[in-house]
Amino acid sequence: MKKLLIIGHTFPEPSTTAAGSRMMQLLQLFEAEQYEITFASTASVSGHTAKLELRNISVKNILLNDPSFDEFIKNLNPEIVLFDRYISEEQFGWRISENCPNCLKILDTEDLHFLRKAREEAIKANLSVSDANLFSNLAKRELASILRCDLSLIISEYEMELLQNTFKISGEILHYLPFLIESVSEEIQTSSFKERQNFIAIGNLLHAPNVDSVLQLKQIWPEIKKQLPKAELHIYGAYASQQILQLNNKKEGFIIKGWANNLETTLQMYRLQLAPLRFGAGLKGKLLDAMRFGLPSVTTKIGAEAMGGKYPFGGAITDEQTNFITQAIHLYSDENTWQEAQKNGFGIIKNRFRKNLFSKQFMSRINELLARLDAHRQHNFTGQILQHHTLQSTKYLSKWIESKSVIAHNASPVCFANSDEVREDYKQ
Repeated sequence: MKKLLIIGHTFPEPSTTAAGSRMMQLLQLFEAEQYEITFASTASVSGHTAKLELRNISVKNILLNDPSFDEFIKNLNPEIVLFDRYISEEQFGWRISENCPNCLKILDTEDLHFLRKAREEAIKANLSVSDANLFSNLAKRELASILRCDLSLIISEYEMELLQNTFKISGEILHYLPFLIESVSEEIQTSSFKERQNFIAIGNLLHAPNVDSVLQLKQIWPEIKKQLPKAELHIYGAYASQQILQLNNKKEGFIIKGWANNLETTLQMYRLQLAPLRFGAGLKGKLLDAMRFGLPSVTTKIGAEAMGGKYPFGGAITDEQTNFITQAIHLYSDENTWQEAQKNGFGIIKNRFRKNLFSKQFMSRINELLARLDAHRQHNFTGQILQHHTLQSTKYLSKWIESKSVIAHNASPVCFANSDEVREDYKQ
């Protein structure tokens, strides 16, 4: 039985984040191939953490900058190690390469973090996201992580094109694997236009694009409310800050609901989702979930990026605030337009995100790489160069922190030079 080790920056929370749902989908792919799976993380579990043990997945808490991980990985000796984002690879990739050099290293990017951050910084500077500076230090770190790995999973066709065309990353080390949907709700009973009422906005409220989206909605909601006085806007999402909680105003019909206990039941209560996302990257789980359960959405070009392909979107797309309001009122009020949008959403899920469109191809790619890993790595010699230098620099930075921690624990009076050069990522 082949062994898979997943190193997660956090344990998956599929009920609160799209990243958590994505990880559960990956786990299902490897479970179907009878892999023995271990999920390891430096993080603590939360009340929303998936119960992995119930799926016969081993759970392991690991320490950062600690030699105990070396013994753990040697004893486990997995055929595959999957990192849930580039930070996890930065922290543990060198230890994997040193202790298990022949294992297949896979990076699940989730979305391109440097792309999301560049767009956020552009918005803060009152620039168009098209003017975002993609050539940042964060981009260098994330791209280096992609190059060091044998395969990187990319969730968005837009990001596949960006990596290959703008940054000249070889398609041999990239694999397009979007969200994987088991079934479409048109195959089961969904609530109708007349059975639904009110607007919804949903998303993890620790996520900066979602927080910004709620703040945008607070500005545009009064105009929608003026045209639809009986309607309310309900905001769902875990981990709402005080900044968000204080926006609650029942008189205005702007209601902060908190965490949605049952996603399917919740989404089928509402007539329209509002998602004025000004920045972000990857695929937006909230929009896919809405289409799954027959809920049209009004969103932005960033929100709908890489979603529909050649198929019409399940709702409306606009970056102009006045038009956003107009489209929201029209879709909420016109049953025929709403039904067409719902149908379009089902079509996107069926034609672009069905699990059976991708699962066999993905596992075939994995098996191929396992069979010819040395030859594959020779074609990615730039990655080997980065791996060589990273193994040295990151290794000794980690060893330095490790030694410093031991000596500090023993209260030895030792002075360290250049301690300000220790990167924050490795302190956490």
